[in-house]
Amino acid sequence: MLSKIIRFISFALLFTPAIVNAQAGSPAEVVVTPYKTTMLANGKDLAKIKITIIDKQGHTLTNADEHIVFTVTGNAKITSFGDKRNYYTAGKTTEGHLVNGVLWANLLAGNKTGKVKFEAKSGSLWPGSTQIQLVHTGKPHVVTNAKYTPQHVAGKILGADISFLPELEAKGFKFSDKGKQKDAIEILKDHGFNYIRLRIFNNPARDSGYSPGKGFCDLEHTKQMAKRAKAAGFKLLLDFHYSDYWADPQQQYKPLAWRKASFSALKDSVYTYTVMVLSQLKAQGTLPDMVQVGNEINHGMIWPDGRINHLNSLAQLIYAGVRGVKAVNSKTPVMLHVALGGQNAESRFFMDNMLKRNVPFDVIGLSYYPKWHGTLTDLKNNMGDLALRYKRQVMVAEYTQLKTEVNDIAFNVPNNQWLGTFIWEPLFTWEKIFDDDGKSNQLIDLYDQIVKKYHIPPAK
Repeated sequence: MLSKIIRFISFALLFTPAIVNAQAGSPAEVVVTPYKTTMLANGKDLAKIKITIIDKQGHTLTNADEHIVFTVTGNAKITSFGDKRNYYTAGKTTEGHLVNGVLWANLLAGNKTGKVKFEAKSGSLWPGSTQIQLVHTGKPHVVTNAKYTPQHVAGKILGADISFLPELEAKGFKFSDKGKQKDAIEILKDHGFNYIRLRIFNNPARDSGYSPGKGFCDLEHTKQMAKRAKAAGFKLLLDFHYSDYWADPQQQYKPLAWRKASFSALKDSVYTYTVMVLSQLKAQGTLPDMVQVGNEINHGMIWPDGRINHLNSLAQLIYAGVRGVKAVNSKTPVMLHVALGGQNAESRFFMDNMLKRNVPFDVIGLSYYPKWHGTLTDLKNNMGDLALRYKRQVMVAEYTQLKTEVNDIAFNVPNNQWLGTFIWEPLFTWEKIFDDDGKSNQLIDLYDQIVKKYHIPPAK
C-alpha cells in the first residue's frame, strides 16, 4: 500500500477533473489490488494481482475492456493471467486486456530478496502500481521463553483517528452539526463514537519530519489531545509510528536520533521511548486504553533493521515496544496493526512468523481500503480466519469507505472475537463526515444507525 500522503493524493485525483480528464462513468484510473505484498524468494511463490478500472468518482467499471501494459521491476515476473487468451508477452513487455471489468495476473517470485515494483498502465489513464517484498524467513529465534495469554478487551469500539484536529484548528477550522457549532470531539460523541486514536511521531518538527517547525503529533500535542479526549469521556488508542515521519508498508523511516545506534542500543531506544511517552501520559491521568506497537507493519518497522526480510530483528524491535507498554501498565492491551484487510495469506504469514518468535500481543488490527485491500468478502473471510486461527480479537484499525458494510463485518467476527473499528481522519480526508466548511454531512448519520444496531456503549 502507498504511504498515507500518496494515498491521499491518489484519492484526490479521482475527484479533481483538472487532473483526470474523464466524465463521470468513463475510465479514469487503473487499479492494482495485490493479494500478497510479501512473497518468499524461493522461485516458486505466486501472488495473484487483480486489475480493474475506476471512474473519477471511484466507481469500479464492470464493463471495462481496456488494454493494459505491465511493467515488473525486480526479481519477479508475470507467468500468466486468469484467462490465458487475454495477454501476450513480447520481450520484457507483458500486455493484456480486461474482460467484464477485470484481469487477474499471476506474479512468480524469483530467488533473490528485495523489492519488486508491479505497474499497470492503459493509455492516458492514471496508472496503478504496487510494491512487493521478496523475503527469506530464516530460522526463528524466540524473543522470550515466557508464556503469554492474550488479554480480552471488553466492550465495543466505535473509534475515529482525528490526529489532524489540532492542525485544522490552527488553520481556523470550525465544526458544526445540524447548524450548531461545537468541538469536533463533542460532535463525534453525539453520534456514538467512544474511542479516539492518536498517532505519535518521535520528532515530527525536524526539517524532514511529519510537521517541520510545528511538531504536530509530537508528545506535547499528543498529551493535549489525550486530555481533551479523556475529558469528553472517550477511551484512547495510541499509535506509535516509531518514526519522525509517516510509517506504513512503503516507508518505515528510522528516527534521526536513532540512526547511528547499534542494534542493541536501538532496542533500548524503542523500549525507553515507549516507557517515556506512556509514563508522561499516565502522569497526567490519560494513560491509553490500548497501544499500537508500530503502524501498518506488515513490511516491518524502523528500517533497515526491522525490515520484513529480517524477521528475527523485527520481532525483537516489536518486543521492545511491547515490553515498554507493559512496563508502564501490564494490563494495557497491545495491537499489532497490518495493512492487509483482505489479504489472508499475507496476514497469516506475518502473524505466524511473529508467533513463531513468541512475540506477545493481544489484538490484531487491519487497515481496509478496498482499492488496495480487496472486496468486502475478502475482508470478512480474513477477519474470520484470523480470529479463529489465532484466538485473538480482530478489528479494523483504519477504513474510510463503505462505512456501514465495514462495521457490519467488524461486529460479526466469529466466536465473539469482534472488537470494532476506527475510521481514519473523518474530519478532513477522503470520504469525510464533514464538508469542507466544517459542517457535518449525511454520512455522520450512518453512525447513529450503527450505534443502534450494535448497541455501542457511549463515551462516558
